[in-house]
Amino acid sequence: MQNYSIKTLGCKVNHYESESISQILKESGWTCVPLSEDTDFCIINTCAVTHKAAMQSRQAVRHAIRSNPNACIIVTGCNAQTEPDDIKKIKGVHYIIGHAGKHKIPEIITSPEITTSEEKKIVFPVIIYNDIINEKIFRQLPVALGKRTRPFLKIQDGCNAFCTYCIVPYARGRSRSMPIENILDNIIRIKKSGYREVVLSGIHLGHYGLDLSPQTNLTALIKHINESRAIERVRLSSIEPPELTEEIIKTVAESDIFCRHFHVPLQSGDDLILKKMRRPYTRSMFRKLLYKIHELIPDAAIGVDTIIGFPGETEKAFENTYNLIKELPATYLHVFPFSSRKGTPADSFPDKVPSKIIKERCKAMRDLGNIKKKEFYKKNIGKRVEILIEGKRNKKTGFLKGISSNYLPIFLSGNDDLKKKIIAVKIEKIDNDNSLFGTI
Repeated sequence: MQNYSIKTLGCKVNHYESESISQILKESGWTCVPLSEDTDFCIINTCAVTHKAAMQSRQAVRHAIRSNPNACIIVTGCNAQTEPDDIKKIKGVHYIIGHAGKHKIPEIITSPEITTSEEKKIVFPVIIYNDIINEKIFRQLPVALGKRTRPFLKIQDGCNAFCTYCIVPYARGRSRSMPIENILDNIIRIKKSGYREVVLSGIHLGHYGLDLSPQTNLTALIKHINESRAIERVRLSSIEPPELTEEIIKTVAESDIFCRHFHVPLQSGDDLILKKMRRPYTRSMFRKLLYKIHELIPDAAIGVDTIIGFPGETEKAFENTYNLIKELPATYLHVFPFSSRKGTPADSFPDKVPSKIIKERCKAMRDLGNIKKKEFYKKNIGKRVEILIEGKRNKKTGFLKGISSNYLPIFLSGNDDLKKKIIAVKIEKIDNDNSLFGTI
């Protein structure tokens, strides 16, 4: 029996694409095995969003080669797209495949013509690489229906923003969107396969539809899905502040399908730093947005991204970010230390912040995030919520775990027949580890 291994680093979109590739291979009779086992092909789907992520991606490639010296090694993803020459230096890599060729991986693996045998006189590594900036086609991989209780659906790819610190537009290209009718077809397929929730994901979700003809937008898509009632729950992934409109918030507030959960990247709460980052909003605009969400949906979960230690971030600038988040009704934080990426404008910016200071500021911000999360959790004790039970029990506690519409993870006792069902629970308590427990 032919088998393969796949290792994925990075974002939800990368995981979606890996799971889609895996599904195609499984449908062709291939078996997915862990990297530690003997395998015919190893696929490493890399990330490049930070210097550390790129380094970890190359480490994963080397680990795959050591673990499976006789396997064909395929490297794809953002690091393969942005730094193929660095991947090429790693002895033992057979294929380097950029994003525009990622959909060809199942064909490469299943083709009888493809082999690592020297008899074929193939010169490795084979590089399948396109100028992603000029890519205009939304490459649609099939929806991955496997181990996830809440499957992702990638509806948009690429980014036009070119923030000064970000490598993603160079790795993913311009914004490209899946047509609305295809999205609805995929959601219906997900529902028919027994799933209760889908997570709409993209690289720049707020730019959805602007490239289509006729042009549409995220607001129209949300309304269309809401009217179709194609599935019980729909969750939105990250949306940029200028694109999270009051109309979208009101639509979610009035919907019994869309989850009461928004993730909104701030990056910095200092106007000068925001300008240097080329972020198209101010701290005042961000403040108004989060209070508007809280006004229209008081129980909404609001996640916030921050980048700490951007060049020129003074102590005062950091305090502006810290104090803004402390004031706002944010419920959890994703805190990223600034990572300089070669080829981006910020890589050459002066006034670099020392790594020791960045580390201290990140810790302070994460501590604040933990406080905000605990406050949000405590506000929900005693409330009745509906949760979607995950397909696996929690390893540490043995309890079932479910996720509410407003992104509360709740543990409870119950039988296995509750898995993958939406049930009503009462939130009873929070423990010292910030875990919520409920009863049916």
